[in-house]
Amino acid sequence: MTALLKKYSGKLGEQGLCERGAPLICTVNADVSWNREDPLREVFERVLGELSVSSLLFAPPAEPYASIIEFLERDAGESNALFPEDSETRTFLHDIPIVRDLDPDAITAALRRRKCALLPGHGIVSFGTVSPEQAFVTVSSVCFSLFVKFFADLASAARRGEAESGRASFSRGVIERYRTYVTERSSNVDLAHGPFTGSEDVAGAIAEAGRLTVEARLVDSFFGNISYRHGDMIYISQTGSSLDELAGCIDPCPIDNSSCAGLTASSEFSAHREIYSCTDRRAILHGHPRFAVIMSMACDARDHCAHRTQCHRLCPEQRFIRDIPVVPGEVGTGRYGICTTMPPALKSARGAIVYGHGLFTTGTDDFNEAFSNLISIELMCIEEYLGLLDY
Repeated sequence: MTALLKKYSGKLGEQGLCERGAPLICTVNADVSWNREDPLREVFERVLGELSVSSLLFAPPAEPYASIIEFLERDAGESNALFPEDSETRTFLHDIPIVRDLDPDAITAALRRRKCALLPGHGIVSFGTVSPEQAFVTVSSVCFSLFVKFFADLASAARRGEAESGRASFSRGVIERYRTYVTERSSNVDLAHGPFTGSEDVAGAIAEAGRLTVEARLVDSFFGNISYRHGDMIYISQTGSSLDELAGCIDPCPIDNSSCAGLTASSEFSAHREIYSCTDRRAILHGHPRFAVIMSMACDARDHCAHRTQCHRLCPEQRFIRDIPVVPGEVGTGRYGICTTMPPALKSARGAIVYGHGLFTTGTDDFNEAFSNLISIELMCIEEYLGLLDY
């Protein structure tokens, strides 16, 4: 277990969510084992005494997340929760409780209701019922959702002429650092070249592209997915897998769905299959680049739209960010499923963004084109966002 604590504490630092060594994390067996000393351990051990969990994680956020949480907590007023509207929040978090005092009973109550809680001025607390990975995934998702909410809210305020100058200045600094990071991590990238001739080559190419997508911070925690069509098989990342740890987590699924192999495949397998059925592409890469998601939610009609709160499912408008279509769609199948709404939009475009969810790109023979488009579309969305701040 010590190795697991070190692993997920390290991942939070590598992804820029916490300063290195700052997370406080424990596992619960016969005894409680912590990764380090901290005055807050007494508070959290009282919380552990009330919950049936196997691990607990307290993450003091690094910048810009610490300031983002401060801004959003201030905006929340008397509310005891934040309500981001991105896909990860809708499907995974629902809302994010705020506990303003380090009261073990209040923290326990919040964690009985949700997977995490914000402790303003301190950090984010979460838990795992099976392993520390669950707590890490939740903290990573919270940071992503709050980043998206902060910048989406600022864009709306800018359109109304109500953006605070200090907040806008802070945002420009965050954007510039993020843009520099993405650009540097993606420069001179040369992925394995296809078409690939065997399953081992396919799996290696998928793992390589997934790892680089995580390193460029174009997907958070275990979200996003990736696949490659080889003959009559689709090789796709498993549901719940981390894109930077795909060894042994890639499922070969018949494109005609003639076996049950797809049961453990990504929840978006049906969308991948539809893309392959209507294009000659061999590679699909799906990430959650932050400003692609933020810009998909930037709409002048949001405040008076008949479909408000259901934009992600029911938006009737044909929307584009320059040449990139933005479509509604929810995870899964059916009339409003991504497998129905997104593949037709991607058929003749270099990428397609699903509202509040993420970006899909494709490659002809390998992942070079897909990864390049993921980067270039995200950089384009950053430029478009900066234009909104200049309203």
